[in-house]
Amino acid sequence: MPPRLGSSPAVFVGLATWDTIALVPGFPEPDGRVVAEAIAEAGGGPAATGAVACARLGVVASFIGTVGDDARGTRILDGLRAEGVDVSAAIVVPGALSAAAVIVADRSRGTRAICPIPSPPLNITAGSAQASRIAAAAMVHVDQAGYAPAAALGDATVPLSVDAGNPIAGLDLSRIRLFAPTQVRLAALVGDGTVTYQLRRAAGPDWVVATAGAAGAHVRAAGKTWLVPAWRDAPCISTLGAGDVFHGALVAAWIRGFEPPDATAYASIAAGLSCCGVDGRSAIPNHDTVMRLLPAHVAATSQLMEV
Repeated sequence: MPPRLGSSPAVFVGLATWDTIALVPGFPEPDGRVVAEAIAEAGGGPAATGAVACARLGVVASFIGTVGDDARGTRILDGLRAEGVDVSAAIVVPGALSAAAVIVADRSRGTRAICPIPSPPLNITAGSAQASRIAAAAMVHVDQAGYAPAAALGDATVPLSVDAGNPIAGLDLSRIRLFAPTQVRLAALVGDGTVTYQLRRAAGPDWVVATAGAAGAHVRAAGKTWLVPAWRDAPCISTLGAGDVFHGALVAAWIRGFEPPDATAYASIAAGLSCCGVDGRSAIPNHDTVMRLLPAHVAATSQLMEV
């Protein structure tokens, strides 16, 4: 399939944060104390980390979201620029506090606890620089904070990708080209049943990719369903941001013209390798690294019978 290109190929709309991450061997008991194995500071946020992954994988990416005019906001935007992400349409809100989070990552169980401060509200008006950037995109990827502002523009011609790992009010599947919920969120949206049945119920998007962490991902497109296993051939230090990396890599693969199961395998490898770092970004691989590993992982993908 040929690449899908636009004047601004991938635009990511939503949250950007500044995170402080403690990696621990296990969560402490109430009033307890656990010695951290590492403490790191890094940029985070679903849309922002997705943009970093997309750029690291060689696809031009822009970020639209809000930060405050504080030191955290400067660090957030500088971190995105350092990764090659275009932040010229990001919005700096005077007097506002930028989003931040304190995160404790349990290495032994691959889980984490997140304590966030939200970002300033995002509003995108018709005719603005942000709206123009979205209108020119080959794909617009949104998280739970970016969906409503992007959808409110009402441009049905813009291909929309949605990270549905968190609840999104007013979600309209008919507007979406690439829908990426967790399997838990998919079940909450369409009801109980087999995964293949649930994927069929999520009608509207060209691709539906339901993720289940270490259990892999199910992808449905053009009436077919595949199971793509999680990529687990490297030691996992922290799963922080892995889902966001998965989404950014999926967008990159979509723009490059990959077929649905291959794109999902590509995203699985990128997300798996990102778990080699404490934070959600430092271990994101480049395109050549993923491509060297892709043939073996595609071979592990299986097409499922409809149930």
